Amino acid sequence: MRSKFIFITGGVVSSLGKGLASASIGALMESRGLTVSLLKFDPYINVDPGTMNPFQHGEVFVTDDAAETDLDLGHYERYTHAEMGKKNNFTTGQIYDAVISKERRGEYLGGTVQVIPHITDEIKSKVLDLADNVDLVIVEVGGTVGDIESLPFLEAIRQLRSDLGRENTAYIHLTLVPYIETAGELKTKPTQHSVKALREIGIQPDILLCRTSRFLTPQVKEKIALFCNVDKDAVITAKDVESIYEVPVAFHQEGLDNRLVELLNIWTGRPNLRPWDRLVRKVKNPKRSASIAVVGKYVHLKDSYKSLHEALIHGGIANDCRVNLNYVDCERMEKEKADGLLKGAHGILVPGGFGQRGMEGKIKAVQYARENKIPFFGICLGMQAAVIEFARNVAGLKRANSSEFDVNTTAPVIYLMEQWVDREKVVQKRDIHSDKGGTMRLGAYPCKLVERSVALRAYNRKMIWERHRHRYEFNNEYKEMLTKSGLKVSGLYPDGDLVEVIELGDHPWFLGCQFHPEFKSHPMDPHPLFRDFIKASLGNQRGDSSGKRQRGRTVSRKKG
Repeated sequence: MRSKFIFITGGVVSSLGKGLASASIGALMESRGLTVSLLKFDPYINVDPGTMNPFQHGEVFVTDDAAETDLDLGHYERYTHAEMGKKNNFTTGQIYDAVISKERRGEYLGGTVQVIPHITDEIKSKVLDLADNVDLVIVEVGGTVGDIESLPFLEAIRQLRSDLGRENTAYIHLTLVPYIETAGELKTKPTQHSVKALREIGIQPDILLCRTSRFLTPQVKEKIALFCNVDKDAVITAKDVESIYEVPVAFHQEGLDNRLVELLNIWTGRPNLRPWDRLVRKVKNPKRSASIAVVGKYVHLKDSYKSLHEALIHGGIANDCRVNLNYVDCERMEKEKADGLLKGAHGILVPGGFGQRGMEGKIKAVQYARENKIPFFGICLGMQAAVIEFARNVAGLKRANSSEFDVNTTAPVIYLMEQWVDREKVVQKRDIHSDKGGTMRLGAYPCKLVERSVALRAYNRKMIWERHRHRYEFNNEYKEMLTKSGLKVSGLYPDGDLVEVIELGDHPWFLGCQFHPEFKSHPMDPHPLFRDFIKASLGNQRGDSSGKRQRGRTVSRKKG
């Protein structure tokens, strides 16, 4: 077997950063010339996060092959060259569904189906499916050691060491070493208890990543090593950093990649972290700054817009600019004056979402950006809000709305397309009674851009591929009327005449797109739309929002 395997678990508390740690380890190993793939196991019973509230789960990251996945897969793609898909994220719901389907087909020959071996074998098969195509497979087990939901996954990775051999597997445990202000010292007891719980399951970690607010002293490392039965040089400080893009460099400075290649007996080149060093310098030392207002409904949990947040940062990196983000609750926007909430914003962005709550606040933000000539970027529902606002306040359709929010509207400029041909050339059907999961236009679709458009100047190519996640579409019955009023349709789905991009010609920078460009942005290869949006916002700050835009390069790491 060609592939080696790293298994990453977490303890003490959730949200310590297993996803970032996994992605950073992938980046480190790529810097040594290895090819990597990553896999996330989520212990919840939902089949996927597609119908989960973003306040509970954070954003849903969409892949090219139409998988609705955990947000950590966004980290994996941003930090490495690995392209994520359906094979890179599995939930308890998917695992049990696969096992029950096999049982119904009689594949277990009448045997009693049990957690061990049937569930654990299914989990192991998902890990091994990624083998042989890459040098290294990094597997992140979601949840915290001690959770009942994660036990089958932990048992499966325990068995894999016996199946694959010690020289082909490494266990990394991410834990917490808190600093107690009143005592004035770092406390190792939470780490000790977490490792004890992991060892009771049968897993002895090879490396400990200790999340902490300050560097671990040699004495603290010795204590952790002694009580957790690991080598002292296997205790790695995972210190809080100013920018998440410092993590690969910080791990290297702690010797994590050296320890891993020794454990796995891998021959690699010397790590080349110069691109990451340059990136960190750009992030920390920008020459300019811009303030961007993000008007959304999930603003109280920033993970709800994780990819969007990072894509805006990437746009700033491309312009040598620090992006200061002001998250504005769209429900508050409904009740208060836009000028009070948006004054001082150099650019305004309305992101995607579902449901009527706060929609009028989003439309109000669009109107403010349009009337005050502030650079505007609308994504998915944000584009639909821009179409509704334009129809009401420019085209004169005062009752214009989306049929998602008003089934009786006399001007449904946004509507539910009940039949369309998907990217596999299969006719898909849906209506308001269809299941919420799996009834959307999902994954990568082509889009053809028109001449002399803001979008074409940004991409510098006529045909692009972008990722979608939505049910409702621009209603073509109103296209002629709206375009005569000044709305510019600058991007279309080639085979179905679906509207993908809209612009305003009499505005410094006003663009709405039906797709989610944030899913394909990378820190070292910022998405062209975010790059140009930030550039236009800087122009607005200077009082010259037109800016002399340069023809930009495309996102080259993925198709389109």
